[in-house]
Amino acid sequence: MPSKAELRAFLAEATGRVTKSDIACAFGLASDQRPALRALMRDLAAEGGSTPAGKRAIVAPSRLPEIAPIEVTGTDPDGDPIARPVGWQGEGRPPVIYMRPEPKGRPALTAGERVLARLKPIGPGKYEGRTFKRIGGAPPARILGVFEDGRIIPTDRRQKGIWEVPRGEENGAKPGEIVFAEPLPSTRHLGPKPARITERLGVMGEPRSVSLVCIHAHGIPDIFPAEAVQQAERARGVAVHGRTDLRDIPLVTIDGEDARDFDDAVFAEPEGEGWRVLVAIADVAHYVTPGSHLDREAWARGNSVYFPDRVVPMLPEALSNGWCSLRPDEDRGCLFVEMRFDAHGRKHGHAFGRGIMRSAARLTYEQVQEAAHAGTTPGALPEGHVARLYGAFRALLTAREKRGTLELDLPERRVMLDAHGRVTGVEPRARLDSHRLIEEFMVAANVCAAEELERLTQPCMYRVHDRPSDQKLEGLRQFLATFDISLPPSDRLHPRDFARVLEKVKDSPHERLVNEAVLRGQSQAAYAPDNLGHFGLALSRYAHFTSPIRRYADLLVHRALIRGLKLGKDGLEESEAARFPDTGEHITSTERRAAAAERDAVDRYLAAFMAQRVGECFEARISGVTRFGLFVTLEENGASGIVPLGSLPDDRWDLDEATQTLAGRRTRLTFSLGQAVEARLAEATPRTGGMVFHLMQGLPTRGRGRPAPKGRQRERRR
Repeated sequence: MPSKAELRAFLAEATGRVTKSDIACAFGLASDQRPALRALMRDLAAEGGSTPAGKRAIVAPSRLPEIAPIEVTGTDPDGDPIARPVGWQGEGRPPVIYMRPEPKGRPALTAGERVLARLKPIGPGKYEGRTFKRIGGAPPARILGVFEDGRIIPTDRRQKGIWEVPRGEENGAKPGEIVFAEPLPSTRHLGPKPARITERLGVMGEPRSVSLVCIHAHGIPDIFPAEAVQQAERARGVAVHGRTDLRDIPLVTIDGEDARDFDDAVFAEPEGEGWRVLVAIADVAHYVTPGSHLDREAWARGNSVYFPDRVVPMLPEALSNGWCSLRPDEDRGCLFVEMRFDAHGRKHGHAFGRGIMRSAARLTYEQVQEAAHAGTTPGALPEGHVARLYGAFRALLTAREKRGTLELDLPERRVMLDAHGRVTGVEPRARLDSHRLIEEFMVAANVCAAEELERLTQPCMYRVHDRPSDQKLEGLRQFLATFDISLPPSDRLHPRDFARVLEKVKDSPHERLVNEAVLRGQSQAAYAPDNLGHFGLALSRYAHFTSPIRRYADLLVHRALIRGLKLGKDGLEESEAARFPDTGEHITSTERRAAAAERDAVDRYLAAFMAQRVGECFEARISGVTRFGLFVTLEENGASGIVPLGSLPDDRWDLDEATQTLAGRRTRLTFSLGQAVEARLAEATPRTGGMVFHLMQGLPTRGRGRPAPKGRQRERRR
């Protein structure tokens, strides 16, 4: 009999559906072993190691059957339809399906249409599809786009269709406005379909229009009900009675220069050969009680969403920027954890409490970093205050390094705006030791919260991060093999193994690509009441406790601590605890929605910034290789875009999935993942955030368009 691991490997290598007979034949099983094989297949399915494909066959998880329902989402640069499976239940993003053109005489597939398709794998996460039967599909319930010349041009680059607004259905909209519309009944199969404008949102191109588009495109609630606002505005400060008085301790907040709320404060001092560390968090549970208007709205939002020009907060401003913001020299309620560590960062003990505090200073990461380098103390803080914070940080860092964690070097892009909301630049956000200091203190506090709730036998909303799936690991292994880098077997894999991979490519041309590939190879973190541990941080238990002002998960952890430690009457209610599984799924989805909206906004701002530089040449690296072209990422600011196949020199191009290479038969040109190239910006569309580049490789010198900006070294490649 094959083991489960062997059966998983067999399914992963199979090109289509696998029946019980296929398995018996492959492993040479006798007929009397069939009952044991059936039991093995049932166990594998129960563990999520296989997916049904029809009545009598199975496929590997995340692999699609030979015939499946799919929904068309748009078209590729060559105009061919792109689709995704209906009701995707696999891990990570749904696979991309490249549909073959419809036979002559049949109408082309359009966005929103559903068909039953024959599917053929053509690479990791990629399929070729051919229509087997049309099964219809509803048009989008709402259309978000820009109103121009009587038509609505969608702001989603995946939607290639254009909607026509009949006379009398404009709802007062003017050209250039961002609008919501709804489809009108129509029997038209070709050309623009009719739509009625239902809502006007603002003018495209005006300050704040980018984030406005992203808010509505991703369905993020941005207006608080009147009842929630009124409840927030009735809030007042907390009383000292029943709380631990921390006002004499010089707790400080350390945040970014552009931070809009301050919900955590820290303090550290030496204690013997070790350290005493205090982390105080705004007492949001005091103001947002279970079942209240504020609570229902916070649950629906799940988290705050941060854009370059605004925040869509989880709580109304009266709380998020008021009573739940730890402003300096103002009394604030807090939940705190007092932790004790030895000189090597090993925790000896912790204790939670509910207190009242007064922040001694609002510091920025840059101020703290500068003070640490200069050996000074900012403001009126006690002498050596920053040095003591760094002393405790170095002890915790020692423990982290010994534990072995996954630390990816992927700089966050920061969009710089002027007073009028126009983009002045996009630059990587600095990663300082002061950032890591706060991160280590917060991680330690989060671990204590999870441990404390387990000790108290209280429900806990864990922050879980599972180890990478076998399928993702296999794709990552193939990619790393092109750089002669290997990984241990999956059953012996540890986060430090990824750290060794990243160390090997540090300061090499492939550093960013390998970091991105390792990131894509990880499972996504999530919220759940069942503990799976946190693989990336190499922690057996972990819960978010430190940001209840902007994450609903942290608020639940606060309430559970309040109930377990008997710190008040506003703790977790039994009805809330019963809903933990559903709540975990919900706040995981709102977190991912927020992350997608934030990325989308940066892409659109970047496209707006780059629109002024169309025609310029840039140093870039190939970050994606597909059958319809390449993707490039600029070294200068991380902007990325597509290089359509049609823009490459005239040739027959062959794609090698294993080596991620596109090779020309006649020109002998080869483009591979990670290759340094020179790219000319051909198009930038702020409305969608899309950018199109053309490569200079293989083109005559006189056909290269405008030169690159002066002062840059350019290497001519043919």
